[in-house]
Amino acid sequence: MKEFVLQDEGNQNRLKINYQEELNPEQLDVVLHGDGPCLVLAGAGSGKTRTITYRVAYLLERGVAPGAILLVTFTNKASKEMLARVESLLGSYPTGLWGGTFHSVANRLLRIYASEIGYTKNFTILDEEDAKALVKACVQTLDIDTSARRFPSPGVVHAMASYARNSGQTLRAVVENKYQNFYELISTIERVVDLYEARKKDADSMDFDDLLLKLRELLFTRDDIRRRLAAQFRYVLVDEYQDTNVVQSEIVRQLSSEHGHVLVVGDDAQSIYSFRAAQIRNILGFPETHPGTKTFRLTTNYRSTPEILAVANATIQKNQEQFEKNLSSVRGSAERPNLVPAQSSAQEAQFIAQRVLALRSEGTPLSEMAVLFRAAFHSQTLEFELMKRDIPYEYRGGMKFFERAHVKDVIAHLRLRLNTHDEVAWMRVLSLMNGIGLATAQRIVSQIRDASSLDEVLTRSLAIPSRAQASWGTLCKLLLKLSREDLPSDLIRMVTGGDYQDYLRAEYPDFMDRLEDLEQFAIFAEGYADLRSLLDEVSLSADFGSVREQGSSEDEEKIVLSTIHQAKGLEWDAVFVMHLCNDKFPNPRALTEAGGLEEERRLFYVATTRARKHLFFTYPITSGYDTMMLSQPSLFLEELPGGLLEEVRLKRSFMAGAALENSDATIVLDALGERTPSKDVSKMSFLRGVDEL
Repeated sequence: MKEFVLQDEGNQNRLKINYQEELNPEQLDVVLHGDGPCLVLAGAGSGKTRTITYRVAYLLERGVAPGAILLVTFTNKASKEMLARVESLLGSYPTGLWGGTFHSVANRLLRIYASEIGYTKNFTILDEEDAKALVKACVQTLDIDTSARRFPSPGVVHAMASYARNSGQTLRAVVENKYQNFYELISTIERVVDLYEARKKDADSMDFDDLLLKLRELLFTRDDIRRRLAAQFRYVLVDEYQDTNVVQSEIVRQLSSEHGHVLVVGDDAQSIYSFRAAQIRNILGFPETHPGTKTFRLTTNYRSTPEILAVANATIQKNQEQFEKNLSSVRGSAERPNLVPAQSSAQEAQFIAQRVLALRSEGTPLSEMAVLFRAAFHSQTLEFELMKRDIPYEYRGGMKFFERAHVKDVIAHLRLRLNTHDEVAWMRVLSLMNGIGLATAQRIVSQIRDASSLDEVLTRSLAIPSRAQASWGTLCKLLLKLSREDLPSDLIRMVTGGDYQDYLRAEYPDFMDRLEDLEQFAIFAEGYADLRSLLDEVSLSADFGSVREQGSSEDEEKIVLSTIHQAKGLEWDAVFVMHLCNDKFPNPRALTEAGGLEEERRLFYVATTRARKHLFFTYPITSGYDTMMLSQPSLFLEELPGGLLEEVRLKRSFMAGAALENSDATIVLDALGERTPSKDVSKMSFLRGVDEL
């Protein structure tokens, strides 16, 4: 390997790597001058991983012992990738270097020092399922009557406790602010969590949160150990610092407290995980908490075209709480991002599907295309359109629409409306009811299996255990209402508007997202005049019940459908950001929280910066069938200056309405529709679009 001489602070060091040739000036500055407290603001696509990797290599080449370097990442994949790159650069693996996630580093340290805080070195780590099982056991031990009033599920109780611990709040405050529906049960929930903590300790066990909390406890209560570890780790490097919570930032401060060489890398413009207790103040306040901080900016973007970055830069400038930076592209100029108002959700889906096929015919592989959305339910209409056109897709950020448990729950209710002999549907519906276990459900089904109609089921005198009678009575009232209704959309709303909504609240931390899924299902069902047609289409879809079509291959090229949160850190040649309506994105719930609007804007920024060459912003102007409600474009589109987007006007050859939504006909579009230079979005007449599309 060729060597060269690098002049470094007056010393001659013979190094293997030619850092000046390998790095741009911004990156080189970090690598050569990253001593002391350093904040590296790494813009999207600016070579963050490359910079950290070369910094580690540079420290090793300068003679720093591997065991004196601590590299903390948020995923094992990122850690392995960085260490592999260091090995490739230096020709040997940096044996002894401490690299890994916060949790893996905490585990290694606690295996050494666990006895200092009352655990053995052989403590057990509980995964999420183990933790939920232990919470459930605590509820049973306390003999809590969960049938008198629906009690939060073990998953919800664990989520409450986890958020409280990671955000530094009390459990009571978290329940009051995020789970108001259960505030009357707070004393009981606190008893469950207290017992959960005690049972873990008695069992010499820790959950994932404990790994960080117990390490922090060790560092704050045993100053001798803190000094020993901080003296060992001469250089601490932290990736994705904008995603750290209060506990993680305190651990970083303690482990870097002796030498003071702490380099944190992140982008405040991509801080989007407050729902996981990530605290943007950690990165925004780093210069104040670490006096003498040197701040570096990586703003040279290697990913996106100048036109895409112009939109990203204009978007994030609206945020007040930020470090200002302006990304610049090294790529050549290309087309402006497209703004595509569609007449309906169906037309939006048809445009995306048709444009995907056009891009593929032009040479862009399906695997280099992605459709991003704010919430999972936004993709439902598109999923149907892709299935109709036989376009394979991979769904990230959750399950495909008709595979989701809550959607299948509602479908089970609908199946009973048509077929009272459907034992599978009965078992699923009964399993949702308080006081009805597997054995009771089987006994009920055996008594109604031969009923010829839903009315006959409801009039039969059944042997129902006393603990299940209230739930059975509630279900019968719902089934009676369903038996009197025919419209599929009304049937869905009857199910979701009743006791099932309470079930979702108690069972899932993300119950509001699930309710929105079901409302989207109801809107979709408005295009069907009878229940049989709807259920047939759902059941015969390629993805219902995880059934795969014959001949499909696991390595088949697929387009990616993803929530924006799941897309962070990824990139594609072509990106569609769909359903950009003002009542959908920004998320209305986020607007009620402190800092919520700015985080939603950061989310829009993240979506924009995933695209390399082609970027499409789409939204439906109208929603619904009977009501035909008008939607305004997202606030984030309205904020953009004129001239950054190119508007695409879609053509159609038949009338709008139910025929459009439920027709097998294909919308008549040019490959790109009619293009006109975009005016200032906030001044566009969107009512006009209803007539022109």
